[in-house]
Amino acid sequence: MRERPLGVALVGYGYWGPNLLRNYMELPEADVRWVCDPSSEALAKAHSRYPTVPLTGELDEILTDPSVDAVLIATPISTHHRLARTALAAGKHVFVEKPMTHDTASSRDLVALAGQTGLTLMVGHTFVYSPPVRVVLDIIDSGELGDIRFIDMRRVNLGLHQKDVSVLWDLLPHDLSIAYSWLGRPAVTAAAFGQGCVVPGIPDVAFVVLTFSDGVMAGSHVSWLSPVKLRSTIVVGSEKMLVYDDTENVEKVKVYDHGVEFEEATGFGEFQLSYRTGDICSPKIPHTEPLWLEAKEFVTAVREARRPLTDGLAGLEIVATLEAAEKSLRDACGPVAIEY
Repeated sequence: MRERPLGVALVGYGYWGPNLLRNYMELPEADVRWVCDPSSEALAKAHSRYPTVPLTGELDEILTDPSVDAVLIATPISTHHRLARTALAAGKHVFVEKPMTHDTASSRDLVALAGQTGLTLMVGHTFVYSPPVRVVLDIIDSGELGDIRFIDMRRVNLGLHQKDVSVLWDLLPHDLSIAYSWLGRPAVTAAAFGQGCVVPGIPDVAFVVLTFSDGVMAGSHVSWLSPVKLRSTIVVGSEKMLVYDDTENVEKVKVYDHGVEFEEATGFGEFQLSYRTGDICSPKIPHTEPLWLEAKEFVTAVREARRPLTDGLAGLEIVATLEAAEKSLRDACGPVAIEY
């Protein structure tokens, strides 16, 4: 007997909600039962594109519907905790956009509640599902790069300034989720430097340095103020180096057989550096939309009653890192220990 599609309801049809709805509408394993938004204008937009999907402005209407198995939350960060908690308490599985909540304490609360209820809690760290990011993960895990020494990331553009969050909370979660998935662990400290160039008190440019327990470092430059869009990352290993550029149309990942070796001096001679410049290879990468892969992962995780790749704990790690970075930036206190 064929298993029925997972009944899902979308809460929030603003900036990102339409993208979620499109992918879940195209996913055979999912059945979109509702679109919920307090804005009549937003609901009108949803109806114009998907006239058969029921609409409501009331959260209770979807939470009391037995055909709804899961709730997708794509609302402002400040509402994530309340909405996710209410949905979990109503017995619904929850997918919530990044960042999971606005502070570490509320993230811990959701993780605990999901554990108590046995429900799936997943966070929308979409880049973790991106085929180029997955290819880089495979390369790192294969040992081809050797020991990872550091990661250098840039994520800048002439972006949309937000009134309720800084650039840290808007853009940094992408780089954090990518780095944590590649290294298989979160950082232990975060140091951030930045400023608000346009809106006083809301940083729109920041430089963040993360340190890991084994000495690996990762740096991220995020900004809403750039004349060009950059989405580039350099991974330096002891054997080879790698560049991941998400703005490239074809060769998004390149592996460089480049390196530098240090040789101790003998006698009174100076130390020697041996440079190696070899081949550059670009692996073939499948063209599949990351958001579709993310949606499929959520539905599959719910059906199989297993932890999704970007579960609540992964969301908690990102929020805790953001909170530490924000404290470092605000207080100009240098590295801050990340408390998970």
